[in-house]
Amino acid sequence: MRIELDNVWKSYGTGDARFWALQEISFTASDGDFVSIVGPSGSGKSTMLHLLGCLDLPTKGAVRVDDVSIEELSDHQMSRIRRDKIGFVFQQYFLNASMTALQNVLLPMDLAGVNGGREKAAAALEIVGLGHRLRSFSSELSGGEQQRVAIARALANHPSIVLADEPTGSLDSKTGKAVLDMLITLNEEQNLGIVMVTHDDAVASTADESIHVLDGRISR
Repeated sequence: MRIELDNVWKSYGTGDARFWALQEISFTASDGDFVSIVGPSGSGKSTMLHLLGCLDLPTKGAVRVDDVSIEELSDHQMSRIRRDKIGFVFQQYFLNASMTALQNVLLPMDLAGVNGGREKAAAALEIVGLGHRLRSFSSELSGGEQQRVAIARALANHPSIVLADEPTGSLDSKTGKAVLDMLITLNEEQNLGIVMVTHDDAVASTADESIHVLDGRISR
């Protein structure tokens, strides 16, 4: 799978209130890549991730998935891409405290009508080292374990690329390193593409390539 941003501009607001969050952004992510997008708060990193994840459309330029512009796709086709080809991991875990780890991973697959969801969810939790916590409620898990559940949820449908927005931002340094090590392992052993947004240069340096963003533009 290949996702391309081709001379992308993204604005919010209209008239004198228009704000350009991104300008002249060209960037490509594919299976097996491990890329960090690094920059200060408000630089446009998360906006780039939303476009890569087909969660938003550009104001100008093109976003292409396997050489097809997403503006040519129907809502149903976009939903299938997000469900089947892209996994999402956020700084906040967005887990349901009243559900077990297995149920949290299974929920989006149930909503999408995916067959064999329970087996896929259990296998994903096994991959992230939580095969022994399937029946633990998320409120019983540590922060690092909750983030692992969130990563398992992103992996459950075997995506080609995972988009991670500050995946270690709410974790202590030791737990954050463990999560990063796991992402590196998934990238190396399963050829999983990872695009990781961070404001931390040390976290960004674990990726094979770093894209620096400042004021909505790639700075180097």
